[in-house]
Amino acid sequence: MLDKIEEKILQRIDAYREQIINFAEDIASHPEPGFEEIRTAQKTAECLRQLGYEVTEHLARTGVRGDSHPAEGPHLTIIGEMDAIGCKAHPVSDPVTGVAHACGHHAQMAAMIGCAAALADTEIQKELGGSLSFLAVPAEEYIDADKRVRLQKEGTEFCCGKSEMIRTGVFDDTDIALTTHVHMVPVEEDFYLGNPACNGYSAERVTVRGKAAHGAIDPWNGVNALSITTSAIQMMGLMRETFREEDHVRLHNVIRKAGDVINSVPDEAVIETKVRAASLEKIEEITDMVNRAYDGAAYAFGGRIEREILQGYMPILPREADTALLEAAEDLELEYRTVQKGDFNNACTDVGDLSHLMPVVNFTFKGFEGKLHGADFRITDPEKAYILPAKLLALTVYKLLRNGGEQAGKICTEFTPVFDRESYTAYIRKQTEQK
Repeated sequence: MLDKIEEKILQRIDAYREQIINFAEDIASHPEPGFEEIRTAQKTAECLRQLGYEVTEHLARTGVRGDSHPAEGPHLTIIGEMDAIGCKAHPVSDPVTGVAHACGHHAQMAAMIGCAAALADTEIQKELGGSLSFLAVPAEEYIDADKRVRLQKEGTEFCCGKSEMIRTGVFDDTDIALTTHVHMVPVEEDFYLGNPACNGYSAERVTVRGKAAHGAIDPWNGVNALSITTSAIQMMGLMRETFREEDHVRLHNVIRKAGDVINSVPDEAVIETKVRAASLEKIEEITDMVNRAYDGAAYAFGGRIEREILQGYMPILPREADTALLEAAEDLELEYRTVQKGDFNNACTDVGDLSHLMPVVNFTFKGFEGKLHGADFRITDPEKAYILPAKLLALTVYKLLRNGGEQAGKICTEFTPVFDRESYTAYIRKQTEQK
């Protein structure tokens, strides 16, 4: 049975229903790429400021944070991701950048804003044994190599949103992070509670150097960079039979350049390669195999390889549904299932990096149709995609922090981090050293 504060939380979200939906639809109609979410950030800052939170802008370039008044007890950070994904074929993609909210990040943002609206009430805040931050995070989606170079010249060292926020100290006072997403694994139920294991990835930009020659008069005097590239990618394909199912290995290649003119032997090819796997160790192992393929193909043809290491994401450390999350779902009479042993998400997210530093309370939700990152993705049920996630977030926060933050304190006590900010930053820098 709901107590008085819980009833008030739900009433406040119901009262803000139209604003929450309008906010989501506005964000969806104005998609922006990672680290360029200027309008989205301004809209978010405006909403949080109007709700009475102390707002900080320009975190990791475009990030926005709204803080409640400091209080004794655990500090919870509720996260929404601002960026859109490249999908030119989507009916509401930006005509200039080609990005669209085909991954449902605008729904996360709506849930975060709805939660913030509910918990802005002073009577509710007095019952919380801890403090809150609402954090709009940039650049969850992959940033390509050329853009990374530009960003790094401008001072953004880690070109992943949450990672750059870890590096710059935005999460230093966070004890527990709360995250959401539309369903990323096959789930029939409306809600999926907990954080399943998830792939991480590494990436690199490989430049293949060959030797130019006339394609008709003397091709034998050239070294074909495209042939080296093709041979390396074929070798990667033949390696796939050695990948174990439990390691969830995925290989992706995009050829960015393959010569300049058709009547000359291509002397340069540029490829971006991504390796996904379920553990940091397996990512490193498969990356070594990929590099041997490039090096071997270059040796066979007489070319050479230059590689630029690109930062990836860490795998998610799985977490079962916490008691507060389960209780909130029961109070809302939601149709849900929980994360079970063996559940796995083959995609990647920088939430994986967060999970190595702090407990992450997570759920995913329905209310959409189509494929993630596809032109047919669209929200079909605003109640399930915007309103119920906001209610689930807000009730979970309250249950974590009531009674002096009892449940949140227990989660913090039982969690053992793999990294702190300093060791995490050192690890990422070491992984991305140019070898």
